[in-house]
Amino acid sequence: EDVDIPSRRVLITGATGLLGRAVFKEFKENNWNAVGCGYRRAQPRFEQINLLDSIAVHDIIHDFQPHVIVHCAAERRPDIVESQPDGASQLNVTASANLAKEAAGVGAFLIYISTDYVFDGTSPPYKETDVPNPLNLYGKTKLEGEKAVLENNEETAVLRIPVLYGEVERLEESAVTVMFDKVQFSNKSANMDHWQQRFPTNVKDVAAVCRQLAEKRMLDPSIKGTFHWSGNEQMTKYEMACAIADAFNLPSSHLRPITDSPVVGALRPKNAQLDCSKLEMLGIGQRTPFRAGIRESLWPFLVDKRWRQTVFH
Repeated sequence: EDVDIPSRRVLITGATGLLGRAVFKEFKENNWNAVGCGYRRAQPRFEQINLLDSIAVHDIIHDFQPHVIVHCAAERRPDIVESQPDGASQLNVTASANLAKEAAGVGAFLIYISTDYVFDGTSPPYKETDVPNPLNLYGKTKLEGEKAVLENNEETAVLRIPVLYGEVERLEESAVTVMFDKVQFSNKSANMDHWQQRFPTNVKDVAAVCRQLAEKRMLDPSIKGTFHWSGNEQMTKYEMACAIADAFNLPSSHLRPITDSPVVGALRPKNAQLDCSKLEMLGIGQRTPFRAGIRESLWPFLVDKRWRQTVFH
């Protein structure tokens, strides 16, 4: 046993959210001393911290002295960002800048989670060096957050990721899993977007990438800057819904593909595919096949229990 090595410490913001829970679990299961913080849903499992309270942020970082901080907390719903721009900007930009400063103060490696929505989706796939051009305010605030963390702490890693799914507490937690009710209730037809090309990505895979990045960084201080990670199965929401139906042997004939670009809500990029070769060349990465990952994520929400009996027993 390496008794004399101090335990590796990681602090995770947004640890109550879909991605944060997976990141917390991944580090914990790999012998890291992990502390998660959240806000509305924090107690009793996680520290309750308002990331806009700079004193509270300073205190937890100085008390815990993390080697790594994974910053998952964000307002990530584009339509909410459009309707509450100030609050979104405070969390996505101001709080991120402050976190980067505090991380620099204790020499912690910050991983800032960003998004494929920094790109306009007109010329995929996108490398880390391609010039961002966000179409909506969510993408703009996340891009401003990227700039703010890198300005305040050049030892930061920015990790851009696409639409996420995984073990949800409620179906609405993910833009992928939220479709499950429309898939299951096949008595009425459901319109599904068949215009925007997405790359659904399992939070477990992103969590593994964060941990691998952190562990590589412990050995190699040149690990910093911007990185991309994404699933590699290209699907519209309509195709995801059909794949979900297929994974559970449910009908999909009631699902209607809509091929026009959406007219309501925040603008979305048509195809913001991320090129992940930079991380792949570092030997970092993990990908769960969509059908396997979605089945594992959704079967607790399956209404028809008879199916569950046949498949899992």
